[in-house]
Amino acid sequence: MRPWRVLELGTRPYRDVWARQLALVEARQRGDELDTLIVVEHPHVFTLGRRRDAAANVLAAGEVEVIEIERGGDATYHGPGQLVAYPIVALHDGERDLHAYLRKLEDAVINTCARVGVTADREPGKTGAWTGPREHRRKLASIGIACRRWVTFHGVALNVTTDLSYFQRINPCGFDAGVMTSLATELAPAAIDPAAVRAALVAELASALGRAG
Repeated sequence: MRPWRVLELGTRPYRDVWARQLALVEARQRGDELDTLIVVEHPHVFTLGRRRDAAANVLAAGEVEVIEIERGGDATYHGPGQLVAYPIVALHDGERDLHAYLRKLEDAVINTCARVGVTADREPGKTGAWTGPREHRRKLASIGIACRRWVTFHGVALNVTTDLSYFQRINPCGFDAGVMTSLATELAPAAIDPAAVRAALVAELASALGRAG
């Protein structure tokens, strides 16, 4: 296990945390910081990944800011009730496979969902964590990363008690908004303890990525 620290930031604007990530990436590249996991919620925001047609998947942003960023993937939404985790991790020999890294992030989310009683798994060819029968798949979490000189950033967004109506303003990750779900939707809001979900995700990410702190 390699050491890391966990930064619990509460609720912070997207741009502030994005800048924090970039600074940590540079510091990690220099060897001035440990690997770091940022755990946060954001006020309402839409972000656009590097996919060429991502902007076309914003249908009606309204008052919600749209930000173009350097992660992979398409359009997505962040907002209250969504648990976001950004691992800023220096990948070492034996870890430098970004497809394998994405699968580890998926494992962490899938195992987190299992801890709170929601069965999740992968959908072939589609990054993220999914639930439901094959004829009615629903997406619980979106995953998108970037990597500079083998230091990762961006990460995982797990819908916990998220207001799913905001997804109606975009085609999330290129899908119809109706595909999105949350732990609260699958279980009922009263069954969800956000603090327990947060603790579970931190533990599962540490296990999946081989970090401890």
